[in-house]
Amino acid sequence: MTSTTVVVVTWRGAAHITACLDALAAQSRAHRTLVVDNASDDGTAALLAAHPSKPEVLRLRRNTGYAGAMSAALDKVDTPLMAWLNDDAAPTPDWLATCEDTLAKAPLAAAVSARLTLADGTVQSTGVRLTADGHGADLPEPADEIFGFCGGAAVLDVEALRSVGGVPASYFCYYEDTDTAWRLRLAGWDVVGAEADVTHQHGASTRPGSVRFHLWNERNRLLTLLRCAPRAVAIRQLVKFAVLTLVLPLRGKPAAPNFRLSLRCRVLGAVAARLPRTLVERRAVGRRATLGRGAVWDAWAGL
Repeated sequence: MTSTTVVVVTWRGAAHITACLDALAAQSRAHRTLVVDNASDDGTAALLAAHPSKPEVLRLRRNTGYAGAMSAALDKVDTPLMAWLNDDAAPTPDWLATCEDTLAKAPLAAAVSARLTLADGTVQSTGVRLTADGHGADLPEPADEIFGFCGGAAVLDVEALRSVGGVPASYFCYYEDTDTAWRLRLAGWDVVGAEADVTHQHGASTRPGSVRFHLWNERNRLLTLLRCAPRAVAIRQLVKFAVLTLVLPLRGKPAAPNFRLSLRCRVLGAVAARLPRTLVERRAVGRRATLGRGAVWDAWAGL
């Protein structure tokens, strides 16, 4: 029986998608592979068609980002479990079996996060923690408990995922995993880690540190708080972001890209434009919740 659909999202992934598919073909546990091609124009489609594993391919007409592609894939999944896997990630042969078995041993868990390691051996993530200001930050060391999963390599319960509203497609990139973990936690589900190893070429498809990287990160962090966090926390972090933006001209040249005035103004504009829709989504999240937002925040923030 095949329990998991492994979803690989790719965009101009010709340089690394073959290694990912080779690693999936070597898995010890049977699975379905579904590649979502975000309208690649670099020969990726030909590589997918020629690969001996013959993956199923869902080719989108435009680039919808990681979040949009995962949302589109969810509609096509007909297995109990769904794996999220970056196209620049290569899991070890027992990755999927370990993740499936870990979930089976944790009946209250709806997601399991693998261990992502960079090419130089540095551990990138064993899961995600919730910082005191609401960031979803990678945990580089194993922890007894984790708040959320890293979307680069994780396995989720499909029924649970759908019951909390699926994947936030409009995020495009980043924080779709932290937002999903928030909603799973609010609905009473656990998230666990597994000793399932994946080598990750971090940033092969996007450029960490670029303007777009920081724009998506900052915007989506604030949107996630507005959707999921206690009202006071969401307002405090939004006001803090706005006030710091206003005083930036008085502080001289910014030390980091995410403190550029123009970028932060774009973030605030994007959040303001989405605010009415986000507040509607917040009410929907609240209706599905079985735990209070404050209870989840108090249990996990800053740990």
